[in-house]
Amino acid sequence: MRTLNLALLLAAVAAAPVLLIVARPPAAPSDEPDFRTILMHTDSTPRYSKSAHDLTPPSPERLKELAARLTPDEARVILRKGTEPAFCGNLLDNKKNGVYLCRLCSLPLFASDAKFDSGTGWPSFFKPVDPDHVATERDDAHGMVRTEILCARCRGHLGHVFDDAPHTPTGLRFCLNSASLEFHEHGTELPPAARPVPTETAYFAGGCFWGVEDRFQQIPGVIDAVSGYQGGHADKPTYKQVCSGTTGHAESVRVLYDPARVAYRDLLEWFFKLHNPTTLNRQGPDVGTQYRSAIFAADERQLAEARAFVEALQQTDKYRNRRIVTQIEPAPTFWPAEEYHQDYHRKHGGSCALPED
Repeated sequence: MRTLNLALLLAAVAAAPVLLIVARPPAAPSDEPDFRTILMHTDSTPRYSKSAHDLTPPSPERLKELAARLTPDEARVILRKGTEPAFCGNLLDNKKNGVYLCRLCSLPLFASDAKFDSGTGWPSFFKPVDPDHVATERDDAHGMVRTEILCARCRGHLGHVFDDAPHTPTGLRFCLNSASLEFHEHGTELPPAARPVPTETAYFAGGCFWGVEDRFQQIPGVIDAVSGYQGGHADKPTYKQVCSGTTGHAESVRVLYDPARVAYRDLLEWFFKLHNPTTLNRQGPDVGTQYRSAIFAADERQLAEARAFVEALQQTDKYRNRRIVTQIEPAPTFWPAEEYHQDYHRKHGGSCALPED
């Protein structure tokens, strides 16, 4: 789990999808949910967390269905950004091992191994189960400035986060309302909405992995892409060793994807749009066996599909007179590259555009 701090959380808010921000009216006297107090995503493009959970916002219709299950007190806290009285929440003293879900949409938010007694009267945690599962927003209500935390999927109100817990591994205190949470003890079955989506993995090598990784991450249905090394004879190779050309490794990318939204064949089509498969051990100015074109099949189905795809591609007008040199073989061990190579373009403020055709 990556170490969190308040500045990073606030930076994540700035990079979040476009939101429709609606002013907060006074708490409604009625027990009916007031959806004007929820921040609704205007972009319904499928989104995933690093842990492969679907973060796509619920539709307004689905949101109403979920809200109908809330008690009046839960609706006041989650939908109208209320706060339960200190030392009154039913989860404050819960010491069982398990996971705390969003009461509204069931997204996993916090785990028992990150819970601690802050003495404040509300359940407190020093990190979420996945940083992508918690969103933040500036809250200047009540004559003070605080950082509000919300469920990243449904935007339900959870509580606030403070940087006043230096004794914890992150220095943070995520202060939660029990009403915003639903606890599931380890060993019990999680609801479908709390489970990660079924995923598959594919491996591609097509030159410098910075650009290949960046482009695959932009493809709808791809959950994550990781830069690494494959196809060599040394264990745990370093970037310096691979660049020397002595280990036999290729710079490759491990692609984790949702097969319900993008098929392996779709990834093959994208792969051959993202690089030149006819230049042996070379992509543009990058020359060497580490920059070779290769498909490392995760199983026999992928192996057969990749071979058939390339055979058919070779017969097209585009490649009829140019030999495709892409290697196709069963996936050898994938060694993740050093951390500074991961998300390289994102870290340095750039991106490689996907080809239009």
